[in-house]
Amino acid sequence: MQELHGYYIEDLEPGMSAIYAKTVTEADIVMFAGLSGDTNPVHLNQTFAEGTMFKERIAHGMLSASFISTVLGTRLPGPGCIYLSQTLNFKAPVRIGDTVVARVTVREVNREKKRLVVDTVCTVGDTQVLDGEAKLMVASRAKLAPGNEAAAVVAAE
Repeated sequence: MQELHGYYIEDLEPGMSAIYAKTVTEADIVMFAGLSGDTNPVHLNQTFAEGTMFKERIAHGMLSASFISTVLGTRLPGPGCIYLSQTLNFKAPVRIGDTVVARVTVREVNREKKRLVVDTVCTVGDTQVLDGEAKLMVASRAKLAPGNEAAAVVAAE
């Protein structure tokens, strides 16, 4: 992996894994609601949330899912990859103060098509809060013009 570019398709192997951990705060939930427009009161209103099955406010599921994007875009495969698709299965709520650990594990590498399939999981302690899979486009080192690493993504298309 290089400073301004992540792994190239030639560098990736099944079983490679990376994580990102984040403790969810009140501010994270409020900012995510503002950014996304999802102002569902189960996220923002304690009185409302007390009347739900969760009995307290919970974080947006997509907030936890966004931590997967953090792993993909910054660690594995890292800068320069292109997200093609993501499946998500939400399994348990995330609450204020929970530390979410997002893990990405390489399942399949297709060097010819420059495609990567990864398993995605988020946990809080021993509890899996979501899982799924992501498909990505990853640049090939072989397609780069000498000295032109910025063209890696375009070359991968």
